[in-house]
Amino acid sequence: MSGMAIESFDTLVTYAAALGAMEFPHVSAEERALVDIAARRGFSVNTSEAALVTEAIRRGEDPLGEAFCRLRSPAERRPHGQTYTPDVLVDAMVRWTLDQPAPTRIIDTGVGSGRYLLAAGQAHSDARIVGVDIDPIAALMARANLAVAGMTDRSTIHLTDYRSLRCDTVDGPTLFIGNPPYVRHHQISCEWKQWLADVAARYGHKASRLAGLHVHFFLATLAAAKPGDYGTFVTSSEWLDVNYGALVRDLLTDQLGGESIHVLAPDALPFADAATTAAITCFRRGSQEPSIRLQPVASVLDLGRLDGGVPVAKDVLRTATRWSPLLHGEKAMPEGFIELGQLARVHRGAVTGANKVWVRSPAGIDLPDRVLHRCVTRAKELFVADDVLDDSSHLKVVIDLPANLDELNDDERRAVRRFLRRPDVAAARDGYIASTRKAWWSVGLKAPAPILATYMARRPPAFVINEAEAKHINIAHGIYPRQDVTATALRNLAAYLRTAVTLRQGRTYAGGLTKFEPREMERIPVPELEVLSDDTWTPAMV
Repeated sequence: MSGMAIESFDTLVTYAAALGAMEFPHVSAEERALVDIAARRGFSVNTSEAALVTEAIRRGEDPLGEAFCRLRSPAERRPHGQTYTPDVLVDAMVRWTLDQPAPTRIIDTGVGSGRYLLAAGQAHSDARIVGVDIDPIAALMARANLAVAGMTDRSTIHLTDYRSLRCDTVDGPTLFIGNPPYVRHHQISCEWKQWLADVAARYGHKASRLAGLHVHFFLATLAAAKPGDYGTFVTSSEWLDVNYGALVRDLLTDQLGGESIHVLAPDALPFADAATTAAITCFRRGSQEPSIRLQPVASVLDLGRLDGGVPVAKDVLRTATRWSPLLHGEKAMPEGFIELGQLARVHRGAVTGANKVWVRSPAGIDLPDRVLHRCVTRAKELFVADDVLDDSSHLKVVIDLPANLDELNDDERRAVRRFLRRPDVAAARDGYIASTRKAWWSVGLKAPAPILATYMARRPPAFVINEAEAKHINIAHGIYPRQDVTATALRNLAAYLRTAVTLRQGRTYAGGLTKFEPREMERIPVPELEVLSDDTWTPAMV
């Protein structure tokens, strides 16, 4: 289809209409308006190209959806969670449904161009088909694709928010399938956050207002489904571990009836235009199975029929605050190893609350030297340091004033007061972080950590010996031994961490970033101090 010229949304909706989108009952006013506007602007269909589009759709391609993704960039689609699912994921999820009771109805919770409905509708030729989306262009594309596939008579497309959908009761099971939109909580209205809390409470659960939209869709599915209905969703995998994902975890171990979860490796990157993780969740409303199968999957080609995985008891899952470690089975601590937390404390650096005020290049600052601290302020500074940070001259300084300005002499205090009266500095006083401090002007840097570690990236953390005694802000963790240790032990500890820590030990978020919270880093197994203190020991000996 590379020769086809869909160069505007007007052209796209014109083709959708020509392919049969307007033949559906109850086409929304918004969709009709798009088609009418394109017609008034003089857009029309090239007959030969329309034939090519039709042939491509019948071959299982999605020329309309691909055109949509070209016309609306990933950045423009991201606020609406419009990440279109590749065929390999759709096919795996539909294959799973073939091992379930034949559905009477299929509901795609965020239909897009209809990829799931086309595949599932062809697999289940007697099922009614329902698609839901808030984008009228998506609705038109889905209608067109279904029309070309000959499914018009058994299909309904709703232009509405899935959470508002009211489903009729049908005899037989309903299959819920799709890729619920990933939208961060910042873009979700207060009214919908309240909806989440209210509906969760109705089922005996608590909900976090920090939950993303995909969490809302799991809950909406529970509300719409009856016992025996089943489904499979692909989402980012972060809900397995983050606090706001507790609602999904609670639903799957309770009324929503989780059956299996298949988690793709962080580097699999199954979506062409979004650097995100992926977990495919299969569930059956009201299932009383005592366990959920958990399966790590190295690549999309290894998904199969979604019938693999190791059963983990729901009683175990209910008490676990993170599910990712359970994917690989709990392993006993190897002999001669302890948790890092037994050897050292891990602390995130201070939050400045206003980096533009408190983080500066050292030149030209009219403040006492003793309040200017060379600091690691970007993770890159640790990544490029290799094993040792032995020079801090290239680092910026953080202005860390004492909470009690009387600790300064008269000249120093006058310089500090001049600085605090500056409009840009004074404005920082009203920030949330500043308002929670004992003194709003005092950042409160921690002492230099012997080892500095990055904690959020698409690669394992960097562990760097801090010979320069630089301080750090909240872009890094500081590792502070609980007792005096030798330089050899520090060097060996950092070397071991650099070679042994993997991405799967952290929690992976949408966008592909893996994060290590301080307590998670403290759980990393490391050799005992006696081993690390041996001058002849190297990580290769493990």
